Amino acid sequence: MYIVGIDIGKNNHEATIIDETGVIIGKSIKFANSHSGANKLIEHILRHISDSPVTFGLEATGHYWLSLYSFLLEKGYTINVINPIQSDSFRNLYIRQTKNDTKDSFIIAEVIRFGRFTTTQLADDKLLSLRQLCRYRLSLVDSVSELKCRIITILDQVFPEYEKLFSDTWGISSKRLLEKYQTPEDILGIDTSELANFLKEHSRGQLGFSKAEKIKDAAENSFGIKVAQNAFKFQLKQLIDQVLFIEEQIKALDEEIEFYYNQFDCHLASIPGIGSVTAAIILSEIGDIKRFKNPSSLVAFAGIDPTVKQSGQFIANNNKMSKRGSPYLRRALFLAASTCTLHVSPLNDYYNKKRSEGKHHLTAVGAVAHKLTHIVFAILRDNKDYVPMK
Repeated sequence: MYIVGIDIGKNNHEATIIDETGVIIGKSIKFANSHSGANKLIEHILRHISDSPVTFGLEATGHYWLSLYSFLLEKGYTINVINPIQSDSFRNLYIRQTKNDTKDSFIIAEVIRFGRFTTTQLADDKLLSLRQLCRYRLSLVDSVSELKCRIITILDQVFPEYEKLFSDTWGISSKRLLEKYQTPEDILGIDTSELANFLKEHSRGQLGFSKAEKIKDAAENSFGIKVAQNAFKFQLKQLIDQVLFIEEQIKALDEEIEFYYNQFDCHLASIPGIGSVTAAIILSEIGDIKRFKNPSSLVAFAGIDPTVKQSGQFIANNNKMSKRGSPYLRRALFLAASTCTLHVSPLNDYYNKKRSEGKHHLTAVGAVAHKLTHIVFAILRDNKDYVPMK
């Protein structure tokens, strides 16, 4: 059997062929990240290998590996996609032996030869679609968070009293108010009864004349800046419109994510506190649970395993999280853990136990995320609903 290690790049890739003993066959080859470049790779392999089976190894570098993976998969080849972290340890071993550009592709081939890797499967169209949509959703959520920070910065200048008027600045009533009235002067320009009716309409009757009077009073006595107000108002209006627009996009996106998620026989949403969208993110990042031999390997893949600091007889007791592996999975697990602590369940009991031991909130949530990952592994492995252990 021969192994082809491929170093992935944005525009060009590099490949090195080795045999079962690690001997390099021929010279390495550079080829373009294109259809003609991929065909050049196949021709190069066929010139050096006749009828022996060939397996490929490449790193999951951004999204640049996907096209080549799809091409080779269509040709019927076996492809092992590894996390760059898994090849880092080999780089130190070979740094003196290979001092040219072929080093990375050779090391990737060596990782495959020694079998010290966990593959990342592209899987089928449904799982890839789900992963693409889930990652897109996370990017939209980040965009909204950034916009909200910019809005708060402007409000602190033009209407610093605003944040105390609503329990949630980003609740429906508050957002609709900011959409129509951006400055204290705007609010002072309308009648109190009109403002009360506006609030009542957008709060389902929960807010009314009393809240309108408080808002009018805050606007009248606002200590906000009085210069360049038109510029601040224009910027604030556009930012609010962007937030509302992206939030509508997220709603439509959630429906699309649920559509794909429901095509899987997945039971992650049976965990109290985990909705279908969060479950979809977790599933899309994990893929086939058979890739992981035990819960600890899944914990390591998510990057929520502790780093070990040891020197001689000293072993550190206050180790930080490694934060290696999939950042998307780690983020989803932490969000899920935070939500699970708000529901009556063993995970909530575990969180309270950690807090009673004097652990910081984030440390306790991290411990819950660790335990939650074990539960996720069991649910995906057994393909059954979550049943709390007594």
